[in-house]
Amino acid sequence: MSTSPLKPERESLLPKLRSSELWSYFGPAFVASIAYIDPGNFAANFAGGSEFGYMLLWVLLWSNLMAILVQYLAAKLGIATGKTLPQNCRDRFSRPVTIFLWITAEISAMATDLAEFLGAALGFYLLFGPRFLLYGWSKTEILLVSAVLTAICVFLILLLELWGFRKLELAIMGFVCIIGVCYAIEMLMIRPDWTAVALDTLIPRLNGQSVYIAVGMLGATVMPHVVYLHSALVQPRVKLDRGETPHRRYLERLRHLHFETIDVFVAMNGAWLVNSAMVVVAAAVFGGHELLNPIEDAHRTLGPLLGPASALIFAVALVCSGLSSSTVGTMAGQVIIEGFLHIQFSIFLRRLLTLIPAIVVIAMGLDPLKILILSQVVLSFALPFALVPLLLLTGRREVMKEFVNGKLTHWLGWATVSVIIALNALLMWQQFMG
Repeated sequence: MSTSPLKPERESLLPKLRSSELWSYFGPAFVASIAYIDPGNFAANFAGGSEFGYMLLWVLLWSNLMAILVQYLAAKLGIATGKTLPQNCRDRFSRPVTIFLWITAEISAMATDLAEFLGAALGFYLLFGPRFLLYGWSKTEILLVSAVLTAICVFLILLLELWGFRKLELAIMGFVCIIGVCYAIEMLMIRPDWTAVALDTLIPRLNGQSVYIAVGMLGATVMPHVVYLHSALVQPRVKLDRGETPHRRYLERLRHLHFETIDVFVAMNGAWLVNSAMVVVAAAVFGGHELLNPIEDAHRTLGPLLGPASALIFAVALVCSGLSSSTVGTMAGQVIIEGFLHIQFSIFLRRLLTLIPAIVVIAMGLDPLKILILSQVVLSFALPFALVPLLLLTGRREVMKEFVNGKLTHWLGWATVSVIIALNALLMWQQFMG
């Protein structure tokens, strides 16, 4: 029996998962995952857990499964084509469709920027605000100072890219680890009903009052802006692993996709555990008591109930979440405008421009928490306009070639979009029809 001449090449290009090699591919999904544990998640998860207990844990499980599929497809598109999702949309769709998709993407990016920046400012307020209140400062003044401090920190984080994108990846991965550790400690401080946790994670149920929060949790978990971003985050590695022949290039990109799939699986499940921990903590400590301001009330109440360390850990996690997700949101905004419109746009200018809405919200004295939850609902409505083009593109053989979606992936993708649209329609009916 003859041996295929391609076998030795395949074995050399698809090696075993050596830890050092796998580690070099870790990063893009972790950068994307920070958007799944951003301040909007804090707001939606603590609102859901405090008011409805463990009831909505299944939403997080389903959202995570959707997120794994969506992020895998975004990475696959970037690896297979060597272009971002916005660039592929510009190349494959008509000009009017491209402009429409750019507008919807910008709306989602602005909602994200607003939520994440406000979240970071609110985190700094929780850390230092009480002391300044004693000196006669108003909450608005403290939040404005916190916003300036947030802007400075985000600019410093973005500067890491000047020393190499990998350093920026590692910094954001560090933030993810800090948030995870914070909630691991919080979980050790409480005694949840693990049987109820398991049942509500596996068995879906809703009531009329929980739909708004459920859609907010969905929008906070499956984020449209990182669908665009993930297709760009894989590009540095795509450029490095291009082979000399089409067949070799295919095998190298197949290896890249295998590693990125592991990256997605680990990062998304880590984010899911953190989100679930938020709901469990809120349900165990505040279950059955609606928090008018879930973030501030949770911080103020955790101290007396679980000790000062718990409140401090909560605030530190929120700051890390806000700073890192605000950085990622800025990166996504740059990918969106450059990809759809084919123009060069400074990431620092992008960050500077997106400060304006947050500063206006704070200066007007609007409730940051309500803006946070509203932004997550806006993101959920923007999701189909990111997912439908992604599914259309990854389902076209002329775009993806050997990486085109299989039948199972195709149907799972469209089922995901259908669920999201159905939930949004239910929310609209509830809001406008009583």
